Amino acid sequence: MGKRSNFERLDRDSYDTPYEAIIPLFEHLSEKTAFIEPCAGKNALTGHLTQNGHTCLHASDIYPRHESIAMQCVFERPFHPEGLIITNPPWDRKILHPFIEKVVAENRIAWLLFDADWCHTKQSIPFMQHVAEIVSIGRVKCRRQFVQALQKNLKLSLWLLRLNETIHK
Repeated sequence: MGKRSNFERLDRDSYDTPYEAIIPLFEHLSEKTAFIEPCAGKNALTGHLTQNGHTCLHASDIYPRHESIAMQCVFERPFHPEGLIITNPPWDRKILHPFIEKVVAENRIAWLLFDADWCHTKQSIPFMQHVAEIVSIGRVKCRRQFVQALQKNLKLSLWLLRLNETIHK
């Protein structure tokens, strides 16, 4: 799968977000940021954020792996109307690109965690006009199931979509 590996991907890209991967995000969020997590999986990312004083308004996943996560396909209804979108979406481009298109169509602000190489590819061209900020997080050493996937470079990207105004903290 990666540049430096060819391991079998986990079903549905079910990689739990390690704490180390979101540390750079904290300096870009105001205190008590309200957010939604539409690809919540096992609740790892949501847990990291709430433990640092942020408020989750809604967490869902097509196949939730935690009792507090609502079962919901992100493509079947609009996003929860309030809060920033903060998520580690599936990296499969057949899912990621429609996800980004949905964020754009709903005129939402989103932080998305995925591989850094993407923004340097032709496939990113239609989406780059919507990118307000890219925060590099480098390589992250972390838990067993995520470590092989992170052989790729990662970035935490802020997508300020369809808005040409100052990012509100």
